[in-house]
Amino acid sequence: MKTAGPQPFLKGHGTGNDFVLIPDLGNECDLSADQVRALCDRHFGIGGDGLIRIARDASTGFLIMDYRNADGSLAEMCGNGARVFIRALQYLDIWDGEELEFETRAGRIRGIVHPDASISIDMGPANLVEVGSQAQVVVGERSWPLVGVRVPNPHAVVFIDDLIHAGLLHEPPEVTAAGAFPDGVNVEFVVARGDRHVAMRVHERGVGETLSCGTGACAVVWAAARHVGGPRTHDEWQVDVPGGTVFVHEDERGHLLLRGPAVIVAQGQVHIGV
Repeated sequence: MKTAGPQPFLKGHGTGNDFVLIPDLGNECDLSADQVRALCDRHFGIGGDGLIRIARDASTGFLIMDYRNADGSLAEMCGNGARVFIRALQYLDIWDGEELEFETRAGRIRGIVHPDASISIDMGPANLVEVGSQAQVVVGERSWPLVGVRVPNPHAVVFIDDLIHAGLLHEPPEVTAAGAFPDGVNVEFVVARGDRHVAMRVHERGVGETLSCGTGACAVVWAAARHVGGPRTHDEWQVDVPGGTVFVHEDERGHLLLRGPAVIVAQGQVHIGV
């Protein structure tokens, strides 16, 4: 497998959640966790919250979004990354249409490109994670009860009075839900802004605080509609993140659709060391 030498790459983001993208339709670039960490390093590499390898299934022809966190660990899915994945396919002239199904570790995902250039990703249904009545997220001397949600990544959602109470988020917040999140968890801190309108900050497992989290936005809307007295409707919710705004609505099947921008900002070649 090819792991060294000049390698084409793209750099893109969705509301500030940024990614290194490696086109690899021939499935020749077998990246190690160390190589992913090096590429995502903001001082010694290209820099990104994660890495997306653009691959293709040789037997079915389906495109594959192979996503890794910045620390090299695997993740089931990335909502913002999925939008950037589709934008990269357009940029590279690999695909150009209105609707696309592609493979991820969470299964087959559908994306839709809208006339205004925004992209929606069908994240599928959310699932409640049983965490127990005493489960909390703790930051300093403050603590809040959490709602555990999988969309399909694991999330601990907490509703707070002011986003500043989440602290600096340089380290993962303490989550007291023994055994509920064996593979780690993203933690979302949420405040209400109005009718079907929330704002959030997030600490992502394997990354740290990021400017946006697509699966987290879906988890937040799902939790808000059910656990904080919000309206359970199919109307679209606005979710403000530090990097901008995304929109989420739940369709009649119970699937959560994430809509927002995706931007390619750079293209080049990088040397991937062994």
